Parts: sequence; structure tokens; C-alpha cells
Amino acid sequence: MALGGAVSIGAMTAIQARINGVLGVRIDDGILAGLISFSVGLVVLIVVTIALPSARAGAGRLWRGIRSRTIPTWMLLGGACGALTVSTQGVTAGVLGVSLFTVGVVAGQTLHGLVLDRIGFGPAGVVAVTPGRVLGGVFALAAVGVSLGGDVLADTPLWLLLLPFAAGVGIAWQSATNGRLAQRVQSPMTATLMSFITGTLVLCVAAGVSVAVRGMPQALPLEPWLYLGGLLGFVYILLGAAIVAHTGVLLLGLGSVLGQLVASVVIDLLWPAAAGPALWQLIGMVFVAVASVVVAMPWRRRQR
Repeated sequence: MALGGAVSIGAMTAIQARINGVLGVRIDDGILAGLISFSVGLVVLIVVTIALPSARAGAGRLWRGIRSRTIPTWMLLGGACGALTVSTQGVTAGVLGVSLFTVGVVAGQTLHGLVLDRIGFGPAGVVAVTPGRVLGGVFALAAVGVSLGGDVLADTPLWLLLLPFAAGVGIAWQSATNGRLAQRVQSPMTATLMSFITGTLVLCVAAGVSVAVRGMPQALPLEPWLYLGGLLGFVYILLGAAIVAHTGVLLLGLGSVLGQLVASVVIDLLWPAAAGPALWQLIGMVFVAVASVVVAMPWRRRQR
């Protein structure tokens, strides 16, 4: 069930990437698109927190922990990596396509997830580096290699390809940090709220700098669906904080990779981007990503 949740997280991330990517292209400012996405998610979270008694209790424990300094500062900073993710979506996904954006995220998420599990940073504690987990990481990186074939490297600036990698590193750290905070305050909802508060503050500063340098963006589009990215972010961050203790950081990342790639292939086939990979690359990425999840799963032998 936890792995199924991880796959659904990936699918929602891919859909969010396309929404924020199109919004970033339409207003010609990926950072401002990320701020809009996070602001919508934050408003939803505040309403849900006020409405649910368990969420209000978790928010109270969070506030008392911050005041007494029993909750370390680093546990409150997971949203900063979420801000990096949505900003990267707004800058790159609308140009590269969701598939190519996803495989960059895969590389960063896989490598960092393996490291965080080994040092015991996540709520699951130290997770052994088994051959299957290492092989799963190798397959995930192989999917990245497939995506970079053909004319992708020749037609795309290197910095545009490195941004999704940095976002993947941040996603792994965010999952582990939010999971630890959810354990401390006994509420994944509260950990998600803190993540959105931090991310919104970071994006407010970044958007202010962007507007000061580039000027005011174009008029906001009127289509309602372009503002649903924050709602999806609310759902998948909450789900990730709830299940990372059961999966570990790496397996959560690999499951979400599978969901991201399958969903992103469907999106890019139905709605091609300007610089997306070829069809043979899309199919190859999905097969290799499926293999990465299968070999990394903690298969247990049945006892008689």
C-alpha cells in the first residue's frame, strides 16, 4: 500500500509539473508561477487545519515545540526544497516536457535517497544498502541515460538539464525532513503545513528579486486549471510525509519515479513540448524505471 502511495505521488508530481510549467511559460516567470502554486496549496492547508481537530492539535504541538526549541530548526526547512521544485517546474517543464524534467529529478532523487537512507536521516532510521537497492539506483540512472540520447544534449542548454537534478536532490531531503517532523508532532498534516509556510516565504523573496530584475510579468491567465498545481502539491506532500516511515527515502523516491515517468509519458504523448525526447526514449525510460522499482523492493520470503 505504501509503494502504491509512492507511485501516486509521482503521477501527481508529473501533472503538477506540466501545470506549473505551462503557467510559467504563460506569464514568462517560473519563480512567480511557483509562488502562485504554493500560495494556493497553503490556503487549502490552512482551511483544512482549522476544520480538523487532529490537525489543530498537531499545529499546537508544532508551536509549542518551536517555542521551547525542542523541534530543531532544520525540521522546519523542508518547504525550501519544495520551493526549488515548483520553481524548477515553472522554468523547465514547459520547455523540456514533463518526461525530460522527470528523469533529471530521478537522478538527484535516487542518489540522494540512497545516501539519506544509509546515514539514517529519514524517519525509518538507517536502511541497509542492499544489492537490490543499489541495482535499483543504477537502473534509475540508466533511465536518465536513455533520456539524454538523440539530440537532447545538442538542443538543450546544460543548465536547463541540471535544474531538475537539483530539484530531485531537494525532493529526497524534503521527504525525509517532513517525515521526521510528522513523527515529532504526530501529524503529517502539520508537517505539510509547515512545509508550505516555509516554501511560500522562500518563494516570496525569490519572486520579489525576479520582479525587481526582470520587471512585472505578463497578465495572469484566466484558465482555472492552471492554478491547481498547489492543490496537487498539498496532497502529495501530505502523502509522502505519512508513508516515508514505511518505505524509506529511496523506495519512496523509486516508487514516485515510476508514477512520474508513466504519467509524464502519457502527458507528453497527448501534449508534446517543444524540446521533449523521442518516442523510443519515452518507452525505454518507462521500462528501465519499472525495473528500478522491482529490484529495489524489499521482497520477503514467505515463512511456512
